[in-house]
Amino acid sequence: MSLIPPDSTLGSPLSATSTTGSNGTPRASSGRSASKQNSPKSPATPPAPALHSGVATFTHLTHKLEEYLTPSELKKVKEAYRFSDEAHLGQMRKSGEPYISHPLAVAEICADWKLDAQAMMAALLHDVMEDQGVRKEELIERFGAPVASLVDGLSKLDKIEFQSQIEAQAENFRKMLLAMARDVRVILVKLADRLHNMRTLGAMIPEKKRRIARETMEVYVPIAHRLGLNNIYRELQELSFSHLHPLRHKTLSKAVKAARGNRREVVTKILESVTSTLIAAGIPAQVDGREKTLYGIYRKMRNKHLTFSQVLDVYGFRVVVDSFANCYVALGTLHSLFKPMPGKFKDYIAIPKLNGYQSLHTTLIGPYGTPVEFQIRTQDMHRVAESGVAAHWLYKDDEGSLTDLQQRTHAWLQSLLDIQKQTGDSAEFLEHVKVDLFPDSVYVFTPKSKIIALPRGATALDFAYNIHTDIGDQTTSVVINHEPAPLRTELHNGDIVEIITSPSSRPSPNWLGYVRTGKARSAIRHRLRTVNLAESQALGKRLLTNALNTLGLDPDLPTLLIERLLNESSAKTMDELYADIGIGTRMAPLVARHIMGMTENGGAVPQLDVEGHMLPSKPDPVVITGNEGATVQLATCCQPIPGDKLIGHLKHDQALIVHVDDCETAKRHREKEPDRWIEVTWAGELNRRFECRITILAHNQKGTLARIAAEIGEADAHIVSVSMDDDGDPSMKHLRFTIQVEDRVHLARTMRGIRSIDSVARILRERS
Repeated sequence: MSLIPPDSTLGSPLSATSTTGSNGTPRASSGRSASKQNSPKSPATPPAPALHSGVATFTHLTHKLEEYLTPSELKKVKEAYRFSDEAHLGQMRKSGEPYISHPLAVAEICADWKLDAQAMMAALLHDVMEDQGVRKEELIERFGAPVASLVDGLSKLDKIEFQSQIEAQAENFRKMLLAMARDVRVILVKLADRLHNMRTLGAMIPEKKRRIARETMEVYVPIAHRLGLNNIYRELQELSFSHLHPLRHKTLSKAVKAARGNRREVVTKILESVTSTLIAAGIPAQVDGREKTLYGIYRKMRNKHLTFSQVLDVYGFRVVVDSFANCYVALGTLHSLFKPMPGKFKDYIAIPKLNGYQSLHTTLIGPYGTPVEFQIRTQDMHRVAESGVAAHWLYKDDEGSLTDLQQRTHAWLQSLLDIQKQTGDSAEFLEHVKVDLFPDSVYVFTPKSKIIALPRGATALDFAYNIHTDIGDQTTSVVINHEPAPLRTELHNGDIVEIITSPSSRPSPNWLGYVRTGKARSAIRHRLRTVNLAESQALGKRLLTNALNTLGLDPDLPTLLIERLLNESSAKTMDELYADIGIGTRMAPLVARHIMGMTENGGAVPQLDVEGHMLPSKPDPVVITGNEGATVQLATCCQPIPGDKLIGHLKHDQALIVHVDDCETAKRHREKEPDRWIEVTWAGELNRRFECRITILAHNQKGTLARIAAEIGEADAHIVSVSMDDDGDPSMKHLRFTIQVEDRVHLARTMRGIRSIDSVARILRERS
């Protein structure tokens, strides 16, 4: 159970709930009673599983299933329960409970969504293959192929040996996501499984808690959001936060409880004003306050550099009305009650979010000048907002009968299969999927006014590949808002995008540097591998041969070394490895360094001095430009810029992390793995800018921030972000800027200009 229920109304100043009837008569109450009276009968807000002595009982589950399953279906579910109970007999959870309590709890969560008999059977059986060695053939014989396929999709690949934990995890996720693409019930059961595991994570050791919580936050939370399962999404977020940052969670929890009493008066005043205004307008509505989640408060404080009081000073209310038209009538009524804040209105009814979410969002200036956020929606929209695909998850074979949400979900699941076809590596597949799971979106239009939703930061090339892979491959130019624009142009809400194609056009390796979506990235890599395969292989082989010669190594590698190299690089053949180098997904110098580390004594040809003594081998440093993509990453701890002396950390997956030579983080890692550090140097010409951080201690005087910003602009540097906090002294402020500069000389010139401002007491470059 979530420590702070996301939309909890119990014991909170936002618990006040008011309902207006169709005849204008107010019906008001507070706490959960109002929610129960007026909430739609749907799986939107599933109750927590009933627990008896800490164990969800099959009797209680049966009562839930009797509401919507036929007697024959219920009989099959009971048979699955008996099979699971026998299979897990004697097996205990870390908490000391019988293991069968876990499948039962997962099945109860699925029953709240009213999943069908096959899904319920899979929920009860989901661990029998993985934990008890039950074969898929036995499940097919006992329960049928669909149930066996669901259970197989939920089982991890424990019998296969992997080179690393990361590779095993990536392959398990790929298996699960592909099973989900074929049948969305797989992920619904998996999310229920993960939710119960997170609720009972207390018995695990701290290190395992953090690993599972991080995995949940990175993969399962975004999937729940993408499928519109907002209740699960919020609770998984809260539970992950509580295990990843227990002290911060505890501190925020205490602060929220302490602040509730002070907010009650404002909430009551807003609620009474809104209720009476809607009654006067004759709009039947349910109005209730929305409690911020602790993770939501924490994220807003961190991302927007706000204090706790600033985040909590924004009040949130939800207005659920009886019809589509009344959403807009209620919006106008609220705007006549309180003044709207400019630029704070969003119409997600006309343009729904990717996960099917629909509501009107508006922020108004309420009593005492406090910002008040309102979400306005119908009962049907509320069901989808809380439970997404689970609100009406049932499949229909006829695609024309699918709802709009189901069609969008189907299209996304289909894109997973497309990425799989174009991607051979599990880690790469997971990387593409994670990109597509980011919730922030931009909405752009085709020339025929069709709306296309893309992840924030997507470019015109992403748009082309979203329309069709062939269009992306044949793109030559783009027109945005009737003006020619580069292919790498980042798209914004409302842009009208037209793609110009040519049958003779082919993808360029450079395109990988500025596409955002997994679909585009995997399609480009697939095209580069297949169409120009021979050319890429020849180029890659030539580059690797040169890199090996530079290190004094024989390019003719022995068979055993090749086998080990292929195992550690996840490539199936040397030709595949050469192709990766040729298209830029691997760097030849890094692969050569990796080979050097695997050979005895480095395997280099010995160099002798004039007297015949062996000279120490010192290979040339790896030259980087900063544009190498995923294979080379500039460390975020020290943010190297041209002119800095560099050192590179060669990771086991052959990626290179570049640090400043005297970086404290790098020093700590070098003590642990001294043999995985190599010399790195900047290329001669770098036609780009690099980010770095500077900290300024300044007197708190009027216009100081504006003067500093003007100096940065005068030096032709770009401001990426700025934050501010005090130093315990109201007369002084700490200003932290992230800026883009060309090199150390450019940075020094910029800092000199800032230092010349009389109100600036101190300025330094942050290195950690």
